[in-house]
Amino acid sequence: MATGYVYHPVYLEHHQPGHPENARRLERIMAALRDAGVLERLTPVEARPATEEELARVHTPGYIAQVRRVAERGGGHLDADTYMNARSYDAAVMAAGGLLALVEAVVGGQVRNGFALVRPPGHHALPDRGMGFCLFNNVAVAARHAQTLPGVRRVFIADIDVHHGNGTQAVFEADPTVFYFSTHEYPYYPGTGHWSEAGVGEGEGSVLNVPLPAGVGDLGFGRVYEELVWPLARRFRPDLILVSAGYDSHWQDPLAMMQLSLTGYARIARELVAMAEELCGGRIVFTLEGGYHLDVLAHGVLNAFYALLGEETISDPFGPPFPASEPDIGPLLARLKERHQVL
Repeated sequence: MATGYVYHPVYLEHHQPGHPENARRLERIMAALRDAGVLERLTPVEARPATEEELARVHTPGYIAQVRRVAERGGGHLDADTYMNARSYDAAVMAAGGLLALVEAVVGGQVRNGFALVRPPGHHALPDRGMGFCLFNNVAVAARHAQTLPGVRRVFIADIDVHHGNGTQAVFEADPTVFYFSTHEYPYYPGTGHWSEAGVGEGEGSVLNVPLPAGVGDLGFGRVYEELVWPLARRFRPDLILVSAGYDSHWQDPLAMMQLSLTGYARIARELVAMAEELCGGRIVFTLEGGYHLDVLAHGVLNAFYALLGEETISDPFGPPFPASEPDIGPLLARLKERHQVL
């Protein structure tokens, strides 16, 4: 079956010149997909606005109303980093709803898999507060919505952004039906995601945080997937995989200090697609999060589509970092294997 994508022009209307998370990010992605001849090979899925009921599965009614009011006033800031303008509420509602539409298409069999090219991003948004450039937590709303669809009970969320998805973890850390996994630079914004955070109460063991020191690249990320993610995903047996896809772990990204290459990112995408093929009938949906070097971001998304299409092509005009030495993460992996009882 085809690979789907979601895009809507309103995503460009949430914009603040000079802010790292601006409309140029998505414009560059769309241009790269067109130039590579990939866009024409994908199946478009029509975006729709998320309903207040759908948002309220994750967010408080008071917070949803607050975001709407700020937009109606012409904009403002939810915190020092998180801006809004008059169109931001409409863009955020359509971003969440666009991802829901793609999840519905994948679960319903209209497309095999896909990527929601949406913004503003979402994984930092808490139930009652926006932060870190994020208004509504798109991936969390999508996971809750997926669980209302036939044949989906257990959802695996892989967060490959360089920043820990504190909002997503907060929503699901006590829920054994959603597994949240994150690789992130640590200590770094937002300061959460220590390796000991593994879920609470009935959700104990359903969170895997891999807090990486600056400088980890393709080798270290490869070990994380081989030694931890694959065994835990097989143990969890998801019905659907969702990916919070940030591309700011690349060595060129201006907001972080990791050493992942585009080739390394492409391998991660292939690993996640292979997981979906083995564990849940190929059902996997990526959604856009961070990534602030525009060309890296565009090629990262392009490579994710190659993986979703089942192709071996990798576009990496930047190559590996130089020097390419990495810190040893062996002790961290050993602690995590013990914490999660991975043999």
